[in-house]
Amino acid sequence: MLMPTRQPLLRNAMTIDVEDYFQVSAFAPYIARGDWDARECRVERNVDRILALLADNKTHATFFTLGWVAERYPSLVRRIVAGGHELASHGYGHERASDLTPEAFRADVSRAKALLEDLGGQPVLGYRAPSFSIGKSNLWAFDVLLETGHRYSSSVYPIQHDHYGMPDSPRFAYPVREGLLEVPVTTLRLGGRNLPSSGGGYFRLLPYALSRWLIEQVNRRDQQSAVFYFHPWEIDSEQPRIAGIDAKTRFRHYVNIARTEARIAQLLQDFAWGRMDEIFLPSHANEVRFV
Repeated sequence: MLMPTRQPLLRNAMTIDVEDYFQVSAFAPYIARGDWDARECRVERNVDRILALLADNKTHATFFTLGWVAERYPSLVRRIVAGGHELASHGYGHERASDLTPEAFRADVSRAKALLEDLGGQPVLGYRAPSFSIGKSNLWAFDVLLETGHRYSSSVYPIQHDHYGMPDSPRFAYPVREGLLEVPVTTLRLGGRNLPSSGGGYFRLLPYALSRWLIEQVNRRDQQSAVFYFHPWEIDSEQPRIAGIDAKTRFRHYVNIARTEARIAQLLQDFAWGRMDEIFLPSHANEVRFV
């Protein structure tokens, strides 16, 4: 007897943080920012693989794109837009918002927004801080984002983590300023704790069935759309290995990379997905001319 097809209750947001393998914050102690241009760049080919995967599954997504990458690969930005995807900002230089002064943060996000809008030919409404680096110590960043014309942020991870996190913040989209929405990446509340349920290293580490269950619980129990994220380097098992890194960083970065693309392909089939702006800012999305 044929089993009925699972019908997702809600459409979830698929997001990609467009950065290369050598730009991750955990590698900062090992790779000098000044050496980035000397490294083998693999982001373009990896994003093209993601674009093909999304097209095969008739899915649109949001690409939080570094200005540094956009500046060097302008045609990649145009391919993202041409595919019907949302172009959003990951800042310019992948510097943690918590490491910047308000003035430096403003310069970084303004530079990235202007560059992306010029290349993409459409408004950039969304921003995601590198390493989810907006927290209790730098809530002023929301004021800067609003003043620079952003309409939503996805920069808070409401979990306890050694590198980031604000576990007491709301789990789902909420206004942080009049005219600015914060859309946290997704967690599941279980046993008095917020469990990560939205991608990254946890998605690579956990069995796929458990990751799927976590998202299902958010859709069914919480009646909320999930926000999932991953990076282009997470589907690239042939990326250069960084020498001299500590064991924890090595494990976090490389665990199950060879399996990630297949898992994402399955995720695209198991749930309904869309762009951040269309799910959380529908009135703004309708005003934007999509290619």
